[in-house]
Amino acid sequence: MDIRQITDRFFAAPQIDAADFAALADAGFGLVINNRPDGEVGPDQHSETMRAAAEAAGLKYVVNPLTMETMTEDRQALQRDSLADCEGKVLAYCRSGTRSTICWALAHAGEMASEDIVNAAAQGGYDLSGLKPHLEQIKNNK
Repeated sequence: MDIRQITDRFFAAPQIDAADFAALADAGFGLVINNRPDGEVGPDQHSETMRAAAEAAGLKYVVNPLTMETMTEDRQALQRDSLADCEGKVLAYCRSGTRSTICWALAHAGEMASEDIVNAAAQGGYDLSGLKPHLEQIKNNK
C-alpha cells in the first residue's frame, strides 16, 4: 500500500486491495472511504466486496464514488462529515489518491486557509497548487 499522510488524521492512497484492511486496522485506521466508482475496477475491488472485507477487519467503510464531474458539494460534504464523525485515522482511496485529496481540499476550503490546504496535499505528494484560486473563491463565498 502507498498510504500518504495529508493531515494528522486524513490519509489518501491509490487503489487498495481487500487483503489490506487488516493491516489498516492494525495501523489505527477507523474508517476507509472508497472514492473509486465500481466501473473503474474489477469485481474483486467493487465497493460491496471491499465493504465486506473492511467490516470483517473491524473498519467502518463509506462509498463515495467520485469523478471530476460528480465531485459535487454533497459528495464533498459526505467526505468531510465522514472524517469528522470518525475517531482515529481515515484513509480515502481512488485510482491514484488525487481525487480523494481534491475532495478533501474542496470540502475544507471554507474552514482552512488555501495555502494550508495546498501545503498539506503537497506533503502527501499531491500538487494542488492549480486549485488554489478555486479554494480561495470557495472560502470567500462562505
